Amino acid sequence: MAILSGKHFEWNKAAEWESSYPNHDFEWKHIAEPIMQVYTETIDGSSIEPKESALLWHYLDADHDFGSCQAKELLGHLERVLSNEPVVVKCGHYIVEVKPQGVSKGLVVDKVIHRLMNNGKTLDFVVCIGNDRSDEDMFKSIDSMTSSSAFPAVPEVFACSVGQKPSKAKYYVDNVGEVVRLLKNVAGISSHREAVSHGRVIFRDVIDYVD
Repeated sequence: MAILSGKHFEWNKAAEWESSYPNHDFEWKHIAEPIMQVYTETIDGSSIEPKESALLWHYLDADHDFGSCQAKELLGHLERVLSNEPVVVKCGHYIVEVKPQGVSKGLVVDKVIHRLMNNGKTLDFVVCIGNDRSDEDMFKSIDSMTSSSAFPAVPEVFACSVGQKPSKAKYYVDNVGEVVRLLKNVAGISSHREAVSHGRVIFRDVIDYVD
């Protein structure tokens, strides 16, 4: 079983997390972070979240209209000053994000699936859950790969967004608490089938939960 979290993944519980961007230059953070800090000091309820591969400016807790307006201004500001840097600046769900070019959850999904196939692993059931625009790359990649002829048998795919919004995911849950309950449900079904018959976990086993 491979587990993907953000742009990191691990192959099993005993393995170390692997990064999809081991050789990227992050000097651009020294340019972007001070600019984000200015907006953070100006806008109540906003904050900066540094990540290993990215910088995120959050405004979920700010005034909605003012926060949205400032997010567009920050987006344009960052795009101008970082135009010569190897990064992408984009808006997400109440965030403005700066990240390296060529790094996306979709590419990580491709890497994980191809490595599993090259190691002779069979994909029976794929659960894909996300709550942000960046997760759409992941949904698109999984849909494209699992609908191709690359697999000996087409795996069951359960793609689910958190929150009801336009998405390439077919299903949604309302919040993170429902995600936890959903995963426990899937894990319980998988454990039961492995103990009883080593059969495949299929989508119909969990669909009643979402309805």
